[in-house]
Amino acid sequence: QVQLVESGGGLVQAGGSLRLSCAASNPIFSIAVMAWYRQAPGKQRELVASVTISGTTNYADSVKGRFTISTISRDNTKNTVYLQMNSLKPEDTAVYYCNARPIIDLANYWGQGTQVIVSS
Repeated sequence: QVQLVESGGGLVQAGGSLRLSCAASNPIFSIAVMAWYRQAPGKQRELVASVTISGTTNYADSVKGRFTISTISRDNTKNTVYLQMNSLKPEDTAVYYCNARPIIDLANYWGQGTQVIVSS
């Protein structure tokens, strides 16, 4: 089982930047894919960005060139994934969720979500 804790959401003006963090209870080398999803009011949850254990990244067309997903080492055990969000737009307003699929079972694990509000 993987526990995920997100942080970094908030209110920002259009054109601004935010960085979301997701700390996993398990080392990232044990997780096949880590991703960020978002859900805006009245809309379905959608994939924003993902990164595989091999480092392959994937982005939604709407965020390409503006968002960057990355992992970082801490105490020699990689367990955090970040989402750097630049040039934010009002349409980026949503609750952002961290997702992890461990190698051992590929089940979906979710964080509690963090709210991002972009004002125009």
